[in-house]
Amino acid sequence: MALSGIDGVRPAPSKGVFAQARARIEAVLRSEHLATQKAAGVAFAVRVASAGIVFASQILLARWIGDSEFGSYVYVLTWLVLAGDLVHLGLPLTAQRFIPQYNEANSLDLLRGYLLGSRLLCLGAGIATAIGGGVVVYALENVIERSLIIPFYFACLAVPAYTLNFMIDGLARSYNWMNVALLPAYVVRPLVLLGGVVAIRVAGFPLDASDVLAVLATSAWIAVLLQLVQLDRRLRRVIPPGPRRYAPALWIKVALPMVLVWGLYTLLTSMDVLVLKYFRSAEEVAHYFAAAKVLALVAMVHFAASASTAHRFSAYHMAGDRDGLAAFAATTVRWVFWISLVVSLALLSIGRPVLRLFGPEFESGYPVMAILALGMLARASVGPIERLLGMIGHQRVCAVAYVGALAVNFSACLLLAPPYGAMGAAVATTAGFVVESILLFVIAKRYAGLHMFIWSPARQP
Repeated sequence: MALSGIDGVRPAPSKGVFAQARARIEAVLRSEHLATQKAAGVAFAVRVASAGIVFASQILLARWIGDSEFGSYVYVLTWLVLAGDLVHLGLPLTAQRFIPQYNEANSLDLLRGYLLGSRLLCLGAGIATAIGGGVVVYALENVIERSLIIPFYFACLAVPAYTLNFMIDGLARSYNWMNVALLPAYVVRPLVLLGGVVAIRVAGFPLDASDVLAVLATSAWIAVLLQLVQLDRRLRRVIPPGPRRYAPALWIKVALPMVLVWGLYTLLTSMDVLVLKYFRSAEEVAHYFAAAKVLALVAMVHFAASASTAHRFSAYHMAGDRDGLAAFAATTVRWVFWISLVVSLALLSIGRPVLRLFGPEFESGYPVMAILALGMLARASVGPIERLLGMIGHQRVCAVAYVGALAVNFSACLLLAPPYGAMGAAVATTAGFVVESILLFVIAKRYAGLHMFIWSPARQP
């Protein structure tokens, strides 16, 4: 047996060695935290820029095509976003799980297969949905309002682009390439849309909802093709060429519970417009939508947190670092809530003059802003809790929370929208958000042992 040190005595480890190791670990953690903050900052900055472009375009559209046509455009756009956000099979939500997993296991063949196969699956699902949607619109032409038929056809053309965009977004986020993930959809697409409608207006042609949806479909394809080129260029730099191995059954098996949760959330955020349009005029839908969009900056705080932290939640979970996961989750909840509160108060203080930019009649939507802000703050009080639970394998039980929230939202919309219109829809949406937040908090506490709430979020059981 070989001994080290003088007289066969092994020397005690130097305190300096432990100090150096600790310093290296702390440096890595600080670096990861800074990287997350940077990613969140980029995501938030892109969404703010996008909000400005979208907001400007919506003001112009509301003034140029009138609140009735604008309400029709908003209604069809809601269906488009809903379809694009559901038919991707949930695969974009698995990127921040499978990519770290394959990298950790050095399974480059599976990684290459996932990066290509997931995009092909999403594109195929989008194309199938577009064809099916077109057939449904054609079959229901005698039922659908005539002013909505052509806009719905253009929306169908845009569905594959939206679906593929969601997948590329998820892949790029997993590598912290926030510019690739967000710029094409949130800056390029609205800029092309804005440029297109301005060009039509300057040329002297009349504008209606059909024209706007046609330009939107074109802008969606331009943006996603640009995004595809950018992603492939980046991937070639970090992943060496080689064989691909595909596991579509596993990917879809993991994705479907996630898309169930995601789809229920998307329905939760879309139900107000869809139900309101059924009972009320397109003009009232337009006023409601404008009020909700003024508050979009609050939702962006939550979005930035989700976009930049999901892979960190997954990494902590895979490493078995429960304390690190709990501390990181608590920190995320705090900054999401307080930033959301400040942004909400700032927007409410200038809400009336901002709504008047759409037109004098849009100011009637200000009370809707105040009610919806309460719902957004309820969501902010638990941070990106749904993304955390999805990353650590509790997405199935999350579906229970969204079913409950959606049931409350839909029932309240049916009850309140007919007599109270936009105000009733706003109350219903806020009630849904409150129920969602409460149920997700209980689930995180019970199934993950995490205290995801703004009040004393650092206290762990």
